[in-house]
Amino acid sequence: MLKQCMHLVRGGGSINFEQAVALARDTQPEHLFEAADRLRREFHKDNIDLCSIVNAKSGKCSENCKFCAQSSWHDVAIESYDSVSDELALSMARENEEYGVKRFSLVTAGRSLTDGQLAGFGNLFSRIAEATNHSLCASMGFLTQAKAEKLISFGVSRYHCNLEACRSYFPEVCSTHTYDEKVETITIAQQAGMEVCSGGIIGMGETFEQRLELAFELRELGILSIPINILNPIPNTPLADVAPLEIPEILTCLAMFRFINPKAVIRLAGGRVLMGNSQRESFLAGANGAIVGNYLTTAGNSLAEDIAMFTSLGFNVELPENREQERRL
Repeated sequence: MLKQCMHLVRGGGSINFEQAVALARDTQPEHLFEAADRLRREFHKDNIDLCSIVNAKSGKCSENCKFCAQSSWHDVAIESYDSVSDELALSMARENEEYGVKRFSLVTAGRSLTDGQLAGFGNLFSRIAEATNHSLCASMGFLTQAKAEKLISFGVSRYHCNLEACRSYFPEVCSTHTYDEKVETITIAQQAGMEVCSGGIIGMGETFEQRLELAFELRELGILSIPINILNPIPNTPLADVAPLEIPEILTCLAMFRFINPKAVIRLAGGRVLMGNSQRESFLAGANGAIVGNYLTTAGNSLAEDIAMFTSLGFNVELPENREQERRL
């Protein structure tokens, strides 16, 4: 099955769900990971796609997503604010640029933004664009066509809206909005001319087959930037006591997302610090992107640690001259 699937994908074809299940079930894990890594190199060479995010609006979210510390439905002590300071966001953007990160995103909690809130963040996008060479992303809840067009006028070229889980499992994750509302926002962003970044969280109690369902649903939507988050159980949320995934489960998931979405950036995102040193293995099992820095309400690796890891693995990281000199010392 492995040879058959490799031949199919290398030739520009697509594996189907039954083939994906058989591939994961019947292949020795180390052989599956090596094959996914070969596909990564063949489709993307040694390029690593790095982006960073800032929590631009925190807490008091009306939605009841079971995994989220920012939901007003859960008794989690987090800092809440309506807008990050421009100075902090600009400082983070500049620091990320110094480490070769090309893309920067403002992420807001809540179902959607008002027109006034969106305009305020438009000013911040403009300041980031003036101060750095970052490509700009936004993750600001549900869109209308008018809001999508406004974001484009701010210079935003990519919109982020995670499906979070496949259609069959989504009702177990959230009941205040629907899977179809997620798809609608993705479609609005695409039709407005933005790229879309969309993925999900693994380890929320879903089956392995449902993780594969998510990968196929993302392929059907034409998503070429797929963040894979690993559940980081947060006390006082409904998923606080969910048992963490074993490392082989995570690596198998990443490898299968690579086989199903060979042209996409498979981006390791929130929760990867739970893998410890095994994070390195993820980038030898099909992953070729990452969200770097600290992630919203959970801590990540430092930028320096991440860049050192990627360069040691042979990925191409374009550092400014001063950072390149530091790396060589």
